[in-house]
Amino acid sequence: MIKNISVIGSGTMGNGIAHVFAQFNYSVSLVDINQTALDQAIQTITKNLDRQVAKGLITEDQKTLTLKNISTFTSIKEGVKHADLIVEAATENIELKLQIFKDLDDAAPENAILASNTSSISITKIAAATNRGDKVIGMHFMNPVTVMKLVEVIRGYQTSDETTQTIMSLSKSLEKTPVEVNDYPGFVANRILMPMINEAIYTLYEGVAGVYEIDTVMKLGMAHPMGPLQLADFIGLDVCLAILKVLHDGFGNPKYAPCPLLVNMVAAGKKGAKSGEGFYKYTAGSKELVVADKFK
Repeated sequence: MIKNISVIGSGTMGNGIAHVFAQFNYSVSLVDINQTALDQAIQTITKNLDRQVAKGLITEDQKTLTLKNISTFTSIKEGVKHADLIVEAATENIELKLQIFKDLDDAAPENAILASNTSSISITKIAAATNRGDKVIGMHFMNPVTVMKLVEVIRGYQTSDETTQTIMSLSKSLEKTPVEVNDYPGFVANRILMPMINEAIYTLYEGVAGVYEIDTVMKLGMAHPMGPLQLADFIGLDVCLAILKVLHDGFGNPKYAPCPLLVNMVAAGKKGAKSGEGFYKYTAGSKELVVADKFK
């Protein structure tokens, strides 16, 4: 039975995953090499819990219990000592992930399942860095984790039926909807989403229409809650570029080649909402959607 969860990485996805598990009364160890990042993660979780209380989604007691369920660690060895499941949510970098999984395999209890929240990197490749390929799986949560219902459950080449069923059931215990997919580049979500975002960027690059116009067509014409360019900003343009490269390398198909405009924007440090500018300009405290000066 899974009770103790370790989450590796305390960024946006890591703290969201820790929050959800803790809210459903799992014991969570949040691990990051940076103590400041851990302190910020707890602040973020507290702020998000306050928002849930204000909306009447949880009680003050549930907030207190959720925070009590989370412990923080700066050492992988200490943080995974009692883990039944470890969810890695580090930066989308293949070398880093392979090293983390090698370390996790050495440090984690023999029966622990090792999951990755990767949005595009091969689970089969990650599993090959361990000696427990049958217990390695993808558990791809969507951002924001506390709100989005989907968990993409990715079976690597060696992932066992038992591991898959355990993660499917566990996801349901978090009131999420798990969907089982096989391990091919981009899985399902990003294999479909990223070419759409890339095509929207090409549409802008080729002067077919402006930022606001492209997003409006997709919102009002296709019932998308957010236009593809705004969504790219929200995901992070550097993340979009990294995923497109994985798709391009994995399939060798030119249709996945990243638009030169996207490549240039990332090179210029315009990474979307997190950098303050992408296709739109972001001002702290403002929710107004303002097209970046470059595209006016």
